[in-house]
Amino acid sequence: MSTALMPPRKKRNTKGAAIAQTILEQYQPKTKEDMQDAIKDIFGPMFEAMLQGEMNSHLGYESNDHGYKATDNRRNGYNSKNIKTSYGEIPVDVPRDRQATFEPQIIPKRTRDISGIEDKVMSMYARGMSQRDIADTIEDIYGFEISHETISSITDCVIETAEEWQNRPLKKFYTFLFVDCLYVSIRKELETKNCAVYVILGYDVNGIKDILGIWIGESEGKHYWMQIFDEIKARGVEDILFISMDGVSGLEEGAKSIFKDVIVQRCIVHLIRNSIKYIPSKDYKAYTAQLKKVYGAASLKAAEAEFERFKQAWSQYPGAIDVWGRNWKYVEQLFNYGSAVRKVMYTTNAIESVNSSFRKVTKKGSFPSEDAVRKALYLRITELYKKWNGRPVSNWAMVRNQLSMDDKIQFRIMKYEKY
Repeated sequence: MSTALMPPRKKRNTKGAAIAQTILEQYQPKTKEDMQDAIKDIFGPMFEAMLQGEMNSHLGYESNDHGYKATDNRRNGYNSKNIKTSYGEIPVDVPRDRQATFEPQIIPKRTRDISGIEDKVMSMYARGMSQRDIADTIEDIYGFEISHETISSITDCVIETAEEWQNRPLKKFYTFLFVDCLYVSIRKELETKNCAVYVILGYDVNGIKDILGIWIGESEGKHYWMQIFDEIKARGVEDILFISMDGVSGLEEGAKSIFKDVIVQRCIVHLIRNSIKYIPSKDYKAYTAQLKKVYGAASLKAAEAEFERFKQAWSQYPGAIDVWGRNWKYVEQLFNYGSAVRKVMYTTNAIESVNSSFRKVTKKGSFPSEDAVRKALYLRITELYKKWNGRPVSNWAMVRNQLSMDDKIQFRIMKYEKY
């Protein structure tokens, strides 16, 4: 027989049990729908009782009090209105006073929605739901209609916040930046154009993720990237250890012209995709398996030996070999750092994961304006921040230790560590 201790029984909610018993006696519900209706029926009197308490506190005396009163203000009937709650619309009588100085707190004046629906709309919009889907969901769950105009008005409130976020001061130092683009359709001047959205993801000295900003341009190019690097420098960035990127021409030169000590790493995964174009599909698995032995080697010497074997094995595909020959320096420089650092810097998967999350909201179709894109992506970013929860990336302690083994890098880290 097991001797394990049983967990203590949860303390019974006696107040809740008494209320539940009263509801059962008064309403005798037979189904869960009956129970929902009973709870909804109770909400109105509860609100009215709380409003009466607020009025008593405001006037300094209770209803039907015939004694001396320190104020000439008196009760003056009620205003009836329907309020939206998480249980649907409920009629409530709100007390008035003669001097119209009563400001109810539980249901403020001109408020008809206490369901927290704005936060729910924001959350659904951030998850990529269309306005039609949001409206249908609100009606199905909460029992009242919400127009597309209302949804747009609610979500438009974040545009100013998004602008403040985009222009906020940045940290002085980042260990890794990952840069990439995705494309969205925007309706401009009676036509729809595919526009580039530039995104930068950064890791600070503690391995905490942050999206430095999003920028919208006509197409991806080195000149626009130059402007972006200039901007992040103006917003406070003084030094960057590594930038991982794909193969946009001129991007490396542009980054180094502004951050002269940065190490630019071409994404190995992108190089694989570029080289595999020259390989028959039946050989993909064998080809990529042998490539992994090259960039995944334990040392540079081992990588060079594997690369020679790779070139001999796939010599019938010179186009594929040439991709790696032209970009060998990016494989070579990986081995200047420990395996944990290499695992972070060798690919742009970190930012591609962010862009994959963005595509959940951009796949809905074309956007009416750039502001609509910024609004949708900013709301998605707030969801990502919640998911990341200020935690460092996986295995960051090992990454940090391996970075400190390089004296020059350690000096740069110590210079900015307090930031």
